[in-house]
Amino acid sequence: MRQFDLVIRSRCTVTPEGTGPAAVAVSGGRIAAVTEYGVPLACLRETDLGPVALLPGCVDVDVAVQAPGLSPAEGYARTTWQAAAGGVTTVVVAPAPARPAITGTATLAAHLRAASGSSWTHVAFLGGVTPRSTPADLADLRAAGVAGFACSLSDGGAPDIAALDDVHLGKAMAELAAMDAPLLVHAEDAAELSDPALPGNDALLAARPPRAERRGLERVIAAARMTGARAHVAPLAAAECAAILAAVRSMGVPVSAQTCPHYLCLPAESVPDADPAYRCRPPIRSDANRGALWSALLDESGDVVASVGSGHRPGTGVGAIRWTLPALWTAARRRGRDLADVSRWTAERPAEVVGLRAKGRIAVGCDADLVAFDAEASQPVPQDEGGPYAGRLLRGRVTGTWVCGRAVPREPDGIRPLPHSVHGGPLLSAGT
Repeated sequence: MRQFDLVIRSRCTVTPEGTGPAAVAVSGGRIAAVTEYGVPLACLRETDLGPVALLPGCVDVDVAVQAPGLSPAEGYARTTWQAAAGGVTTVVVAPAPARPAITGTATLAAHLRAASGSSWTHVAFLGGVTPRSTPADLADLRAAGVAGFACSLSDGGAPDIAALDDVHLGKAMAELAAMDAPLLVHAEDAAELSDPALPGNDALLAARPPRAERRGLERVIAAARMTGARAHVAPLAAAECAAILAAVRSMGVPVSAQTCPHYLCLPAESVPDADPAYRCRPPIRSDANRGALWSALLDESGDVVASVGSGHRPGTGVGAIRWTLPALWTAARRRGRDLADVSRWTAERPAEVVGLRAKGRIAVGCDADLVAFDAEASQPVPQDEGGPYAGRLLRGRVTGTWVCGRAVPREPDGIRPLPHSVHGGPLLSAGT
């Protein structure tokens, strides 16, 4: 009988075939078998979760890892441990804000070095596109292993990545279409933004109206129709953009979008005006907008808003990667959705966006990136945690995380990060 490295059993295992009792066998860091729950399997280690759910690890696209004052290595260590504690097993790093910004192979190499010895999860990278990016720059970054690219139409990457005008956007998308590489776009249009009149969140909301996202999306769609490039708006907060997305998707234009839990869970009417923990770009919008955004996410076609990422921006925006899964589950459960929906939004679809074929699913041949999630448990977010969920009671608790079949410790102090893969460069190519 074949002996596996690890077997995890759960009466609520989420797989592409459905949700139910199953045993997942791991060998060499990959899923080697998915069988019936009670099938005897020889293994070195076995865990029976009972009623606690077993989910595919989340793939979090467009994450900033560095808070102000942290070195790159410290940023990777802190953010990836928080990610793993929240059920994220793959972090796809935004090119900015970062020090240095990932706009060429030299700066990518610096991030590879920082991440390789510090990270608790898999790490993949997005290459930054600026008005100065040349075709050679983009080709070199792709050859070095970036999973995709990212740009801004306003100040989404400032001061590191200047906004693209329509000429540079079209040229970049033409190059990326030839590479079959996705472009993530911060799509607020600079011409539709104004300087906030006051320092609070209400003034930020007034200065960044929904029409800025709508106008930016129209620019992205025009470039995608002209070039055939795959574009992914990250993040989308203005629900009025959903109808435009649905229309162009029905015509075959390859533009998709992701949103964030704070746009789905937190209405602007309840945001404390002076609290910087809620300050993000685009801003948190009205309760009516929040409801319409849920409607877009729940659209059965899956063509409108297809995925959810944390939008993690420690120190410069919302920093809540650890609470993405519980916050989303708390809100989704109230709307009658199940764990299969949440896993599709946070794991399967994000992995598809950036071409990480071995991620986001519990299936034979995929990486053994797994999460034990107690959907019935409740947990208070510590008041001193910071972030927009501080002091709130959330439903669902991550009780275990495995990266390539190896458990991430719940308390990392004094323990070296696990061996893992860093996407970009010689360790592992971006398309695996």
